[in-house]
Amino acid sequence: MTKSNKQIFITGATGLVGSYLARLLLKKGYQVRALKRAKSKLDLIGADAEKQIEWITGDVLDIPALEEAMEDVDQVFHCAAMVSYDPKYQKEMMDINVNGTANVINVALYQNIKKLVHISSIAALGKSKHGEAVSEKTKWERDKNNTNYSVSKYLSEQEVWRGYAEGLPVAIVNPSVVLGAGRWHQSSTGLFKQVYDGLKFYPLGGNGFVDVRDVARMALQVMESDIEGERFLANGANLKFRDLFNQMAAGLDKPVPTIKVTPLLGGIAWRTMWLKSKLTGRSPLITQETVRSATGTVTYDAKKSKELLNFEYTPIEETIRETTAVLKETGVEKTGSLPV
Repeated sequence: MTKSNKQIFITGATGLVGSYLARLLLKKGYQVRALKRAKSKLDLIGADAEKQIEWITGDVLDIPALEEAMEDVDQVFHCAAMVSYDPKYQKEMMDINVNGTANVINVALYQNIKKLVHISSIAALGKSKHGEAVSEKTKWERDKNNTNYSVSKYLSEQEVWRGYAEGLPVAIVNPSVVLGAGRWHQSSTGLFKQVYDGLKFYPLGGNGFVDVRDVARMALQVMESDIEGERFLANGANLKFRDLFNQMAAGLDKPVPTIKVTPLLGGIAWRTMWLKSKLTGRSPLITQETVRSATGTVTYDAKKSKELLNFEYTPIEETIRETTAVLKETGVEKTGSLPV
């Protein structure tokens, strides 16, 4: 085991996965140092955990801040990333996800970090051509249907593998759609709020889903192991969106969505939202990329994590049940969290 009594550094600790990981590390007795912007909200961390973390002000594009943050550190979790399906944020997202990861890798090499675990995404994996489940072995290919986000995550992983080739011990965790309590209006947690608010539509497609606590547990398990040069797909279950929303609705005591989003209806929706965004200047809630993703079905094979790590996933039904309970308790105007 490579567990260290020294500080562990985390990027992205103010986000959904990073906040759960930070709290898990504190629970396990680690000292945590984390990066935050000057105006970052710390509500996901919680008041008790916030006081136990050594905070460094900066971001992944701030090399001096990264050098300060990694001084006297053995291990690094790189969780920071930008997620957007709005074309106008493509350049910013590429800068943060790709150049930011390159900076983290370069500083880790300079500081002789003993191990780095990168929290990536299933978006960085290849696509199946004949309906088979996507795994760590699925080959990435350039495709006009790749989202800008998936390209940014793929390229960021190339920076991680470059670091490995240059002598930095690394491993990668690729979560599917992450579910869990958080900021109710952001990321995948916003799906719960949409159902809470009376969502009437459901897309035809399906995807893979994983409990946020499982992602944190897997990342820590990989860090504490002797494993390096490997990636692990983290996926608790493959579900149709209709089944997902029905379970959310049941947990929230809300009506289930009943209107099917066909490709035609989805096409009308994203074009309408695009026009609205041009008139208002606000980012569209629905884009061509999100419609394409939601109307297609992709399944994921997490066999490697189950066999090599002996990892046991939290049943998604349990994740949804616990998350909806937190939402009903806190209300949609507040931030909720699940115990780690």
